[in-house]
Amino acid sequence: MQKKLHIKKGDTVMVISGESKGQQGKVLVMEAAKNKAIVEGVNLVSKHTKPNTENPKGGIIKKEAAIHISNLKVVDGSGKPTRIGRKLDEKTNKLVRYSKKSGEVIK
Repeated sequence: MQKKLHIKKGDTVMVISGESKGQQGKVLVMEAAKNKAIVEGVNLVSKHTKPNTENPKGGIIKKEAAIHISNLKVVDGSGKPTRIGRKLDEKTNKLVRYSKKSGEVIK
């Protein structure tokens, strides 16, 4: 069984360590099996490509690389990085994620 992660696709996250420390972006892809995520505009690498239909000249393109989820923190509504908790919502009787800093529910 796969462990539940604190980050989901579509979350806004901040990088807390590494070369891209301090940068924020939206999670584009989650690789749960590898505990990695691809974040928009973060951890850019140069990739050498041969000419193809998308890029007829080929050359070097900048592309986002995967980053380990331990280096990411979810950004809450106030724009600050926070830890994530789970609690039972009384109205819907479902488990919801909430910000440990402000206490507000994260969608």
